Amino acid sequence: MSRQQRQAIDVLLRSTPRSDTPFTVAQQREGFAAGVGRPAPKGVVTRERTLGGRPALDLEPEGALRRGRLLYFHGGCYIIGSPETHAGLVGEFAARAGIRATSVDYRLAPEHPFPAAVDDGLASYRELLDGGEDPGGIVLGGDSAGGGLALATLLAARDAGLPQPAAVVLFSPWVDLTGAGDSMRTKEDADPIFTAAEIHAGVDLYVGDGDRRHPLVSPLFADLSGLPPLLVQVGANEMLLDDSVRLAGRAGADGVGVTLEIGAELPHVYQHHFGRLDEADAALDRAARFLTDRLGAGS
Repeated sequence: MSRQQRQAIDVLLRSTPRSDTPFTVAQQREGFAAGVGRPAPKGVVTRERTLGGRPALDLEPEGALRRGRLLYFHGGCYIIGSPETHAGLVGEFAARAGIRATSVDYRLAPEHPFPAAVDDGLASYRELLDGGEDPGGIVLGGDSAGGGLALATLLAARDAGLPQPAAVVLFSPWVDLTGAGDSMRTKEDADPIFTAAEIHAGVDLYVGDGDRRHPLVSPLFADLSGLPPLLVQVGANEMLLDDSVRLAGRAGADGVGVTLEIGAELPHVYQHHFGRLDEADAALDRAARFLTDRLGAGS
């Protein structure tokens, strides 16, 4: 059944309309919301709020533990996506972990290029701490660009002298905006979502003429020492595979506890397909256990 599910997802993802004329940012945002967005699962209550000066979405599963908050950053190449497009994924993840979640609507490029997203990430984390939340009860998560942003937020927090949270979970994180990973070339045919041209276009909108190796742009090139334990989940059929592989090596070399999971024949952020892909459900269960184990260790 699983192979059939993987093949069906691959066909679905490859059916996304392509055009010889580049889509406008507005068209990309609309298409992403329609193609990726899933509502919060049944039993997860959502509430709009403000965090760090930005709109945000609280997602609270029924029976959520009082201890523990997931601060989540959505993916979308830093130019598309929102807490609403990721309400399904974040709500499902929070429900499996039994903790509250807050998804931040950080500013997007090209209207707000780097470092706006990182500033918003740091401001949201700082407000949780200033509001009295125990850093040992906070965990961070993010997918794709949001995974890179989660790491950049923690690097900025570390450099600002703020305490680190209990753990971080990253789904297919985008952490090398130089595009130097071998998988950017070797996996282009296998990847049902991206082309190299699309990825490079997103980098141009986010960074412009800035330094693509800046540690808050590409956390792969940062000193990761002092960060909390990481769980990195990535699909084997994605161009960003080597971002995760190299990140795990860098984290380990810098003394950070890291767990790397590579899903065979799986696409970018395959966790979005929970409920219709067995590997997605299993991955979310493992990620939830990873968070709850670290939260329990700090209690």
